[in-house]
Amino acid sequence: QVQLVESGGALVQAGGSLRLSCAASGSTFSIGTMAWYRQVLGKQRERVALVTSDGTTNYADSVKGRFTISRDNAKNTVYLQMNNLKSGDTAVYYCKVEWSDYWGQGTQVTVSS
Repeated sequence: QVQLVESGGALVQAGGSLRLSCAASGSTFSIGTMAWYRQVLGKQRERVALVTSDGTTNYADSVKGRFTISRDNAKNTVYLQMNNLKSGDTAVYYCKVEWSDYWGQGTQVTVSS
């Protein structure tokens, strides 16, 4: 079992920055690729970024150049640095262990224009 706890969501003005954190606990030796997803009420959850165990990253086109995913394996933590935020980034952000059913509880990011 793996537990994921996100933090860092907030209300921020357009153009601002936030850093989300996702701390993993439990059977962390089994964790490989981690990802951040986001969901707007009434819409499908979408993946915005992932990072493999060796640090390879991948981003959705909508966040490329603005978001950076990283991980600290010693701390069992994954981060999402979000810069130049736009109103369209408003969503609940979730972290996930890819190819598993392990999800965090979500953290709300609201960008005001």
